[in-house]
Amino acid sequence: MPLLPELIAVAILQFLVIIAPGADFVVICRNSLVYSRRTGIYSALGLTLGILVHASYSLIGIGFIISRSIVLFALIKYLGAAYLIYLGYKSLIAKPQRQLDQQSRRSQTSQDLSKLAAVRMGFVNNILNPKVTLFFLSLFTQVINPLTPIPVQIWYGLQMGIMTFTWYTSVALVMSHPILKEKLLSVTHYLEKAMGAVLIALGIRVALSGVEK
Repeated sequence: MPLLPELIAVAILQFLVIIAPGADFVVICRNSLVYSRRTGIYSALGLTLGILVHASYSLIGIGFIISRSIVLFALIKYLGAAYLIYLGYKSLIAKPQRQLDQQSRRSQTSQDLSKLAAVRMGFVNNILNPKVTLFFLSLFTQVINPLTPIPVQIWYGLQMGIMTFTWYTSVALVMSHPILKEKLLSVTHYLEKAMGAVLIALGIRVALSGVEK
């Protein structure tokens, strides 16, 4: 069975899904701009771990069970929505950062998220996203041929993880670049509030999704 057309189709589909702006993108931008480059990269690692979990349970068929269980899928959906709203609320009530100077920068660094907290934030944000669950379900049931060898299917999951980490690490590097942060310093607080509002809107959208048929 020729695999090249499927390999290309899956790679293109995964890339388009990854770069599409959504909750993951907002979280990485927020953490990189408001906290630090390190926090942005560790948040990207958390997203990647979430992707690998989605790929794993989809590969063994659990994703299909989740999508068919109204209660379980609704639980994931509402937990994900609540988490986005929580992150948005934290951004809205955040205090303004201090103006540029060496001492205040050291003070901000001390308030940075820990590595574990950054990874956890990225992981939870991704693992509770019902759209990711549905994407992997459709990928493994409609796009990937059932006769595709298991090692190749495993590679598709790993490929998604690699692409996710590469893309969001790049976003973190750009958003945390000293020149960009310097230019945005005076409006960082307002950008954080704007991103908080976007996260809340995304959370509400997730919670209401599927209400209208």
